[in-house]
Amino acid sequence: MLASVRFITAVTLLSLLSSVSHAEITVEDSRGQQQLVKTPTRVAALNWDIAEQVLELGVIPIAMPDIDGYREWVMKPAVPDSVLNIGTRVEPNFQRLAALKPDLIIIASPQLDLMPKLELIAPVLFYQTYSEHHDNAQAAIDNFKLLAKALGREQFAKARLAEMEIKIATMRQQLEQAYAGTLPKVTSFRFASMTSIYQFGDNSTAQYALSLLGMKPAIEQGRTQWGARQKRLKELRHVGDGIALYFQPFAQEAELEASVMWQAMPFVRGQRMNSVESAWNYGGAISIEYMAAALTRSLLEIAPIKLDPYSETEVNSVSKLDTTPTATGETYQ
Repeated sequence: MLASVRFITAVTLLSLLSSVSHAEITVEDSRGQQQLVKTPTRVAALNWDIAEQVLELGVIPIAMPDIDGYREWVMKPAVPDSVLNIGTRVEPNFQRLAALKPDLIIIASPQLDLMPKLELIAPVLFYQTYSEHHDNAQAAIDNFKLLAKALGREQFAKARLAEMEIKIATMRQQLEQAYAGTLPKVTSFRFASMTSIYQFGDNSTAQYALSLLGMKPAIEQGRTQWGARQKRLKELRHVGDGIALYFQPFAQEAELEASVMWQAMPFVRGQRMNSVESAWNYGGAISIEYMAAALTRSLLEIAPIKLDPYSETEVNSVSKLDTTPTATGETYQ
């Protein structure tokens, strides 16, 4: 009888120990609460904004799509050479992905229809940043925090967001000085062609960054999913006394000098126009900082009071963050 009791007790203890060692962790994505067996160490990020968020958390994904395109359009943060390319954002290479044995796959809206197939490879978390039904910039920040919890980087994320807030406040102070306390209205856009543009307005991270810098739009534009709307170039005449800024890259930039329509724009004649170095308009939380910095540098170049160009190194001392990426498979904290 005693032996039987001891056996049952031993089995119960082993069961409890096993359940503790395999205890799931609760995380959250755009669908709600999800369960993971453990903090992931081999992460595949299948969209650019997701890859950006993961890298900004100091975690190196094992794989992501279209790395060459990312390096041209997104640029920051840089993708280490150790990250493997697994095809495109809409058609990732499933065979290559499965061979990498990820313990977590993170997707965004463009991969949502692929979720059933991806779940055969590894657990999947889905984060939707861009939607006309919510504030995109706030969603990017919220998703950054949720990803940080899933990857065991919550304190890092909190400190990084605080650093971003201080940096953007510094940029705003510099702009207020350069524009003598009267900040101009600004509209930003990308060229689609020599005769059409994608104008950024309400619900764009570009307009959100400008608002943090104290700028109001020169042309009001309603909310859309991506915060951008395609328009004819001539619509920019409504910028009025405001400033027009266009994001690089634009392959036909050199041809603008010969464009009669472009040269006839009041803001071109009045030298209230400038280009903005490449910054990703559909990115994650920290892309807002990079965009604000790029916009600040562009605005300072054409400001009535000339100041030294904004430099991110001037305010890097506000935080002692260790921003060295951590290779997945190592301890995050």
